[in-house]
Amino acid sequence: MLDPILKCPRCGYSTTFVRPPAACPRCKHDMLDVWYDLEALAKELPERIRERPFNMWRYRELLPLHNSANIVTLGEGGTPLVPSVNMGTMLGHEHLFIKDERQGPTGSFKDRQASLAISSMKEAGITEAVVASTGNVAISYSAYCARAGIKLWTFLTSMVPADKMREVALYGTEVIKITGTYDECKEVAANFARHRGLFLDKGLRSISARQSMKTLAFEVCEQLGLLQDGHGKWRAPDWYLQAVSGGMGPIGTYRGFEELHAMGFIDKIPRLAVLQAEGCAPMVTAFKAGRETADIVTAPRTHIATLATGNPGVAYTELRHIILKHGGAMESVSDEEAFRAMHVMAKMDGISVESATGVVFAGLFKLIGQQVIKRTETVVVNCTGHTLAVQQELLGDDWARSFEVPQAEAPSAAPQEGLLSALERLDDRMRDILIIDDNPDATLLLRRVLQAYGHYTLREAKNGRIGLDMCRAQRPDLILLDLMMPEMDGFAVLDALKHDDNLKDVPVIVVTAKELTPVERRRLSGKVQSLLQKGSFTDQDIMDALSGKEKAIDG
Repeated sequence: MLDPILKCPRCGYSTTFVRPPAACPRCKHDMLDVWYDLEALAKELPERIRERPFNMWRYRELLPLHNSANIVTLGEGGTPLVPSVNMGTMLGHEHLFIKDERQGPTGSFKDRQASLAISSMKEAGITEAVVASTGNVAISYSAYCARAGIKLWTFLTSMVPADKMREVALYGTEVIKITGTYDECKEVAANFARHRGLFLDKGLRSISARQSMKTLAFEVCEQLGLLQDGHGKWRAPDWYLQAVSGGMGPIGTYRGFEELHAMGFIDKIPRLAVLQAEGCAPMVTAFKAGRETADIVTAPRTHIATLATGNPGVAYTELRHIILKHGGAMESVSDEEAFRAMHVMAKMDGISVESATGVVFAGLFKLIGQQVIKRTETVVVNCTGHTLAVQQELLGDDWARSFEVPQAEAPSAAPQEGLLSALERLDDRMRDILIIDDNPDATLLLRRVLQAYGHYTLREAKNGRIGLDMCRAQRPDLILLDLMMPEMDGFAVLDALKHDDNLKDVPVIVVTAKELTPVERRRLSGKVQSLLQKGSFTDQDIMDALSGKEKAIDG
């Protein structure tokens, strides 16, 4: 097997890879990459990894580190690939999987990056380093630098939650809080490193950072083969979804899919869906407008600090090229949609996620609703992290230093502070809801959706006759009604309601799996507030129906 090759994509310079250089010695381009002897690895890798532990270093021949003795590890990688049961049912999507990166040592997918980056620093003899971060990188790097005995300086924007800053400080890292945007934070960090003569982690432009993300692709394809086929053949999903700030995650993960495809381990390269918060979506706005460079956001208007990178630079160009070549999408969602998705995920599938992952799930809902993602396709969502708090009492008051970026004049649109207003604005009178459905799984699904949005009195009836008796005993504010039930179907229930002076005005939402004929649709017209097809509605459809936003019932 040949040694890895260091290559410059700009001028074509190549040489045997020894250690990551600062820039290309020929043209000074600072985004170099490493390429491997994939033909030889295709033959050797399956046997080599067979008895290895399931973690990111299982694939060490495809990572840019020479000596395994320099590996700094806390058990990163090997995270579960979890089928989404209840969310998948709600979306009518049988092949939805969550790559649960919350299970990493510090609770985020950045542990992969930290492990390889700090291992590379150790191999290069670096003893002091500087990094700019919106939170997760700083936490991960702090833990791994502590493990390796490397002093770390972290520069964090003031929008990073105090809990995350305290966790960074807990590891003994020097914390510098910057009052300014993340792009300004990166500039201050670079100037500090230059002035002190310290090593600066370059994020996306770092070989180690990008290459570490390949392990996500390797694990996903290995796990999917076992989950979907039950044997050791690797399988690629149709879609891979991730929220982005700087964009390094999906760029590195794509490279992993690309290498697996080149080695013949998978038969296709998945489409990428790149999701951003609407208040800071430089990639999405440019992509939808067909522009080749990102629309720089100088004043992010999002409370999701980990995604508040206004200038993604070359990352947008890379991701745009990948999506145009292999297919995919770029989409944005509001903070409100992201936070709502967090509630739904926690209350339906028992998975509590950080706000960046909320953006991914909100984007998934939107892309499925737009039919960009088909319900038959296999989708993997990167659940990038879980916010873990550190008690203030552990550290006292003097755990951070502050630095305010000088401003020539007050910015016209500074990042907003404070909590958002309530996510849902439902009719307060609609509190008592009766679900009439003979399918317990469907009833459970509706209950979980409603519980994710507010406090309702939820009652259940397993057939139409029982439901009608319950209505007469206690008039509900709203009825969620199935059509196909034993003893008394939904059509009969509607007829009985309309002939009861006390119940004829109760709003009814029909939720059914039945494909309605034109005659049946006419029978429903004027009798129900909304019609939702099971397996093709989202949580927002139900909320819209509760808010009185009718879905047309075509005759």
